[in-house]
Amino acid sequence: MPGRINPPLPARTRQQARNLRKEATEAERRLWLHLRAGRLGGLKFRCQHPIPPYVVDFYCEAARLVVELDGSQHNEDADAPRTRHLESMGLKVLRYWDHEALQQTEAVLESILSIGENRTLTPTPLPRGEGL
Repeated sequence: MPGRINPPLPARTRQQARNLRKEATEAERRLWLHLRAGRLGGLKFRCQHPIPPYVVDFYCEAARLVVELDGSQHNEDADAPRTRHLESMGLKVLRYWDHEALQQTEAVLESILSIGENRTLTPTPLPRGEGL
């Protein structure tokens, strides 16, 4: 599948993703309720998805969209190389503060949906007369 990010994962990365899923913050749990199972406009997200060398909070493969929730432990300067790396892979990275996900959930979801719908990869039709 074009655009798929599915490299072999080190066992440590897989375990880290599992642990992060089990230890999700309140903001991550709340947002996941709205993102899981295609509930947000049919966009399918994965929670705590490994994209080596990182594990991202949420990932939508169809839109090549990463959603990260930042709490008080996050440092914008420290997150910059991570964001640059993900963007160099052609991914769009959206960052929201935990308090935004908790207190302005609908606005965060609308933002994710708007960007996700605009980035959904659809095949470009062939020019007229060049089909099968």
